[in-house]
Amino acid sequence: MDQPCSGVDGGRGLGGLALVINVGSLGRSGLRDFVLQRVSAVVLGLYGLCITGFFATTPAMDHAALAGFMDSVTMKVFTTLAVVALAMHAWVGMWTVGTDYIRRHYFGRGHTVYLAVYQLVCLGTIFVYVLWPLSVVWRLGGLAA
Repeated sequence: MDQPCSGVDGGRGLGGLALVINVGSLGRSGLRDFVLQRVSAVVLGLYGLCITGFFATTPAMDHAALAGFMDSVTMKVFTTLAVVALAMHAWVGMWTVGTDYIRRHYFGRGHTVYLAVYQLVCLGTIFVYVLWPLSVVWRLGGLAA
């Protein structure tokens, strides 16, 4: 079991699946992906506490107060970090679901195509979900409508 994915098909040779799995793994190993997901969860939890704390401690909540809070460079950087953490968290989770359930046993010989399409759709969706909030937070060109 020296190969990172040899357990997927009992070590009988992965063929194209090994390439899809190895390219798709964010941390290149299960332990790194596990740690990335836990660290990203901590970042998201801290971000949630920060936002909740702001709402709880601001008596006169209005658009100006929220805009002033979110306009600070500190919150822009923290929001960027939270969005990237959410993207990493989502990718590790979706990659795990894809490699666990899109298998030859269920989909036949073309399972690598299904897995590749699934991963491309996930990556595209995550890319849009990163690009849009960052364009709003940093007010990039015509991206933030």
